[in-house]
Amino acid sequence: MHRRTLLSAIAATSLLAVTTACSTDADSSAAAKVGTTTVTLALDWTPNTNHTGIYVAQAKGWFKDAGIDLRIVPYGSTSPETLLANHKADFGISYQEGVTTARAAGADITSVYAVTQKTNVTIAVRAGRDDIASPKDLDGKTYAGFGAPYEKPLLQKVIQNAGGKGDFKQVTLNTSAYAALYADKADFAMPMPTWEGLEAELSGKPLKNFQLSDYGFPAIYSTLVASSDQFLKRNPEVAKKFVAALDKGYRYAAANPDKAADLLISENKSVLTNTELVKKSEALLAKQYYKAADGTIGTQSAERWKAFADFEYKAGLLVDADGKKLTKTPDASAFFSNDYLPAAK
Repeated sequence: MHRRTLLSAIAATSLLAVTTACSTDADSSAAAKVGTTTVTLALDWTPNTNHTGIYVAQAKGWFKDAGIDLRIVPYGSTSPETLLANHKADFGISYQEGVTTARAAGADITSVYAVTQKTNVTIAVRAGRDDIASPKDLDGKTYAGFGAPYEKPLLQKVIQNAGGKGDFKQVTLNTSAYAALYADKADFAMPMPTWEGLEAELSGKPLKNFQLSDYGFPAIYSTLVASSDQFLKRNPEVAKKFVAALDKGYRYAAANPDKAADLLISENKSVLTNTELVKKSEALLAKQYYKAADGTIGTQSAERWKAFADFEYKAGLLVDADGKKLTKTPDASAFFSNDYLPAAK
């Protein structure tokens, strides 16, 4: 459900086939005649429960009511971050690591809405591994990952914070995380509890999870909606209307997870065939992930952005547009904005 590869040199990424992802001038002109504005939203993967609020708002007609003709761009070979940075999409689904890496490299991308407030990734082992009671017990074990540069320093920090050395072996996943663990191809992985964890449980292969935040790792905004400064500055009112409709969709999902799951499935019948998984995932997101500790939805904090940027900088993961490592921590307060959220109710 997530792209786990690190974005690199995003500002210099080729734009081959990118132009197909944005609305044409003809689209915009046609929309203007009927009093609507065409807005494009690029997905980060095939439709799933991270996208529920989008499809709820679309099905309920809330984008249309706001004067927006929403065009959902399917995930393809070009990442949403690249589309946004090169102004070929108006909004896109991203994640904190992706935005942080892109902004550090000078890309024009800004997060405007946090879909999930709780970190939607854990360190997981097979449920029956009694020899692994804490991340410190992962020393000398084998990790099945996705090949992203941030995985190793993240895991090292968590293991060390738990009292271990942070020494482990790595293999790259070519199957689901839980399948790799149960096939003894690895000892631990980092799946998403709102999808892979539930999928594992439904498959009779449950996992035991360690929350990153329990071991001193900064909380991560795992799913975000981002835009570009260019679009936001040129279309502030459209952006506010878009985010307001989006927010309405996610608030509905938080309050009515079962009905929201039905709407998501009805809009994506050919993709979401495991209805039990979708419904369980939506229920878990509504219970633990959509709302912050203070009950807010969609909001982001400067403290969380700074903490994660500090980690990435200290780990040597942030580079400029020329691919050179940054020599100072970037100002992460510019990586996001709460200005487009509707007024608190």
